[in-house]
Amino acid sequence: MQQAVAATTPRFLKTPDAAIHLGLSARTLEKHRCFGTGPIFRKLGGRIVYAIDDLDAWAALGARKSTVDPGVGVVHPAKRLPTAVVRR
Repeated sequence: MQQAVAATTPRFLKTPDAAIHLGLSARTLEKHRCFGTGPIFRKLGGRIVYAIDDLDAWAALGARKSTVDPGVGVVHPAKRLPTAVVRR
Protein backbone atom coordinates (compact mmCIF):
# COMPACT_ATOMS: atom_id res chain seq x y z
CA MET A 1 0.00 0.00 0.00
CA GLN A 2 1.24 3.40 -0.93
CA GLN A 3 0.20 6.37 1.13
CA ALA A 4 -0.41 9.59 -0.78
CA VAL A 5 1.54 12.59 0.42
CA ALA A 6 -0.52 15.74 0.31
CA ALA A 7 1.26 18.84 -0.94
CA THR A 8 0.92 21.69 1.51
CA THR A 9 1.43 25.39 1.08
CA PRO A 10 3.77 26.82 3.71
CA ARG A 11 2.17 29.14 6.24
CA PHE A 12 5.44 30.89 7.08
CA LEU A 13 8.25 32.19 4.89
CA LYS A 14 11.85 33.01 5.79
CA THR A 15 13.10 36.50 4.94
CA PRO A 16 14.41 35.75 1.41
CA ASP A 17 11.18 34.04 0.38
CA ALA A 18 9.03 36.70 2.05
CA ALA A 19 10.94 39.37 0.14
CA ILE A 20 10.30 37.57 -3.15
CA HIS A 21 6.61 37.28 -2.24
CA LEU A 22 6.47 41.08 -1.78
CA GLY A 23 8.74 41.94 -4.71
CA LEU A 24 11.35 43.51 -2.41
CA SER A 25 14.95 42.69 -1.66
CA ALA A 26 15.72 40.71 1.48
CA ARG A 27 17.83 43.62 2.72
CA THR A 28 14.90 46.03 2.37
CA LEU A 29 12.69 43.67 4.35
CA GLU A 30 15.41 43.44 7.05
CA LYS A 31 15.51 47.25 7.24
CA HIS A 32 11.72 47.38 7.59
CA ARG A 33 12.00 44.91 10.46
CA CYS A 34 14.68 46.97 12.23
CA PHE A 35 12.80 50.25 11.86
CA GLY A 36 9.40 48.81 12.75
CA THR A 37 7.84 49.83 9.42
CA GLY A 38 7.39 46.38 7.92
CA PRO A 39 5.03 43.47 8.20
CA ILE A 40 4.50 41.53 11.42
CA PHE A 41 7.12 38.84 11.88
CA ARG A 42 7.72 35.99 14.28
CA LYS A 43 10.96 34.92 15.90
CA LEU A 44 11.07 31.15 16.26
CA GLY A 45 14.25 30.29 18.07
CA GLY A 46 16.86 32.18 16.08
CA ARG A 47 14.83 32.30 12.86
CA ILE A 48 12.70 35.16 11.59
CA VAL A 49 9.59 34.05 9.71
CA TYR A 50 6.62 35.85 8.20
CA ALA A 51 3.07 34.53 7.90
CA ILE A 52 1.85 34.87 4.32
CA ASP A 53 -1.39 36.46 5.56
CA ASP A 54 0.63 39.13 7.43
CA LEU A 55 2.69 39.90 4.32
CA ASP A 56 -0.46 40.28 2.23
CA ALA A 57 -2.15 42.46 4.88
CA TRP A 58 0.88 44.77 5.06
CA ALA A 59 1.06 45.07 1.28
CA ALA A 60 -2.70 45.80 1.17
CA LEU A 61 -2.07 48.95 3.23
CA GLY A 62 -0.47 50.44 0.12
CA ALA A 63 -3.37 49.62 -2.21
CA ARG A 64 -4.64 52.60 -4.21
CA LYS A 65 -7.00 53.01 -7.18
CA SER A 66 -5.47 56.30 -8.33
CA THR A 67 -2.79 58.79 -7.33
CA VAL A 68 -5.35 60.89 -5.43
CA ASP A 69 -6.84 57.91 -3.56
CA PRO A 70 -5.87 58.21 0.15
CA GLY A 71 -6.19 54.44 0.59
CA VAL A 72 -6.70 52.65 3.88
CA GLY A 73 -3.17 52.88 5.22
CA VAL A 74 0.43 53.75 4.54
CA VAL A 75 3.41 51.57 3.74
CA HIS A 76 6.32 53.65 5.01
CA PRO A 77 9.77 53.55 3.41
CA ALA A 78 12.42 51.39 5.06
CA LYS A 79 13.97 54.16 7.13
CA ARG A 80 13.79 55.48 10.65
CA LEU A 81 10.58 57.40 11.29
CA PRO A 82 9.57 59.71 14.13
CA THR A 83 8.32 57.58 17.03
CA ALA A 84 4.81 59.03 16.75
CA VAL A 85 4.43 57.50 13.26
CA VAL A 86 5.72 53.97 13.92
CA ARG A 87 2.90 51.48 14.49
CA ARG A 88 3.22 48.88 17.22
